[in-house]
Amino acid sequence: MNQKQHIATFFERQSEKTQSEYETRLNVVVDCIRFLLNQGLAFRGHDESDGSSNKGNFLELLHFLADHNEDINAVTFKNTPLNLQMTSPKIQKDIVSCVATETTNAIIREMDGALFSILIDESRDISTKEQMAVVLRYVDKNGYVVERFVGIEHVSSTTAASLKESLDNMFSRFGLSLSMLRGQGYDGASNMQGEFNGLKTLILEENESAYYVHCFAHQLQLALISVAKKHEEVNSLFNLVSMLVNVVGVSAKRRDILHEKHALAVIEALGKGELSSGQGLNQEITLKRPADTRWSSHYGTLMSIISMFPSVVDVLEVIEVEGNSEQRFQANTLLKLMQSFDFVFCLFLMKNILGYANELSRALQRKDQDILNAVKLVEVYKHNLQKLRDSGWDSLFGQVSTFCSKHDIDVLDMDDLFLIPGRSRRKAREITNLHRYRVELFYAVLDMQLQELNNRFNESNTQLLICLACLCPNDLFAAFDKEKLLRLAEFYPKDFSAIDLIALEMQLDVYIMDLRSSAEFSELKGIGELARTMVKTKKDKVYPLVYQLVTLALILPVATATVERVFSAMNFVKNRLRNRMGDQWLNDNLVVYIEKDVFACIDNEDIIRRFQNMKTRREQLKKF
Repeated sequence: MNQKQHIATFFERQSEKTQSEYETRLNVVVDCIRFLLNQGLAFRGHDESDGSSNKGNFLELLHFLADHNEDINAVTFKNTPLNLQMTSPKIQKDIVSCVATETTNAIIREMDGALFSILIDESRDISTKEQMAVVLRYVDKNGYVVERFVGIEHVSSTTAASLKESLDNMFSRFGLSLSMLRGQGYDGASNMQGEFNGLKTLILEENESAYYVHCFAHQLQLALISVAKKHEEVNSLFNLVSMLVNVVGVSAKRRDILHEKHALAVIEALGKGELSSGQGLNQEITLKRPADTRWSSHYGTLMSIISMFPSVVDVLEVIEVEGNSEQRFQANTLLKLMQSFDFVFCLFLMKNILGYANELSRALQRKDQDILNAVKLVEVYKHNLQKLRDSGWDSLFGQVSTFCSKHDIDVLDMDDLFLIPGRSRRKAREITNLHRYRVELFYAVLDMQLQELNNRFNESNTQLLICLACLCPNDLFAAFDKEKLLRLAEFYPKDFSAIDLIALEMQLDVYIMDLRSSAEFSELKGIGELARTMVKTKKDKVYPLVYQLVTLALILPVATATVERVFSAMNFVKNRLRNRMGDQWLNDNLVVYIEKDVFACIDNEDIIRRFQNMKTRREQLKKF
């Protein structure tokens, strides 16, 4: 010690050193928490005692950093006071709470008071708690459509009143106002879209401008499922497919045989030059189990059956020899039905129909998808189905015939009389195979599908969407109609006063002349590009009322895919081994895990500042 040094100077330097070590320790702890949250990993270990070989992810990661960095080692664990190690579960939860709060606040700041829509859905977690997920959809300052997850709320009841109360509580916490809501997006559940007591209705009673849109992806799935259940042959196809997946994939042994047979088939095809080799080609596949609630799963299953058809037949033949009596019967029945022209025809027909639907479903699930483009995509899908009906018979019959010839399946003569299996010729209807497969299957299924789509997607006939379509910038704003755009503004009385409507009428005249003569706007596709280009060229400031109409069109929700992804993330974060997670702990983990890009922009300093200000800590940092 320096005997001539003043005692105050000594304590001040000691205090600075202690604070520096404390700050370093806090930053290391926050970094460990960042890693675990980003990966959706558990924090705690079953045994966190000193003698444990696995103390859990948090402590093990902190030990790893300390072992590989002397500066970190000097301020952690045994080199720091026992009551200031910053490793207790309570400290971890406090910091995670700060992280989640900062992430949510960053999202609210990004909104900057903009109008928004909500996407809501509810589902049970692994512990059978009913959870309601809320996603906000808005247009950011650069003109991009953004969908952000802001929280998950445990609801004791799934009634509309209970959901509305939980939503109000969440809005209150975030400082959001229901008066700024301009759209609602749900699936088809009655408690959500009910005309009298649904959540949609309760919100519309408070805000008439919060227009409801039934999730387009759900409507598409419902239309496909409806035809699959109503049409006898299509229903039989999917029942047979379900049985096939169960029989072939019931055991690991059968799945291994299937993979082995398919691998040999691929090698043989490569040797004959029937397949191309290269990176990403000929990956290992398996029979996918379809489900009504998983979009595009039926299409994936049919594609797998077509790709692995000879391998599936080989596996069934093995079961037919080695299985028990019930298994042999199932395998024999499946072999007879699968190796028939009827099965192959229905298989390829539904593959083509679901193939178009799969592309539409993927497009609808984009976060930046706008409702005008969604309606256009649905019309394109209808057009493709109508085109398939009008001129697709020869192509489909060619595909079926080629497949049957390749796999030694008898191809029916279309001019022969159609015989119903199990009936004598004299009891058969006097129709040809051509009439049976072309009229009663091909035309009938496509007509049912088109009719179901027209019934489901009736939004395209509403006055609101007809007016919205006039904003489309395609072909130099060919759809522009001033009268309809003024009518559109009247749908939003809270955003356009009587004076605004007069100003908008004049603004629209100048706006259309300006943009049609501007090179930047000559080749735009969709109102999403229009919004971004207006912001880029500062036209949003020149024509603020028109830009307001554009943003209102963009924030109308299209699909609840973002909410569905929340539940996928929830099943990963709150899994079977973490089924005792509390509601707040689950919410904090999910917000950060899902909104990683927002979390990445938050500095440790902001997190530490909030952590320090939560309560009086044993150690305080001067700058906070």
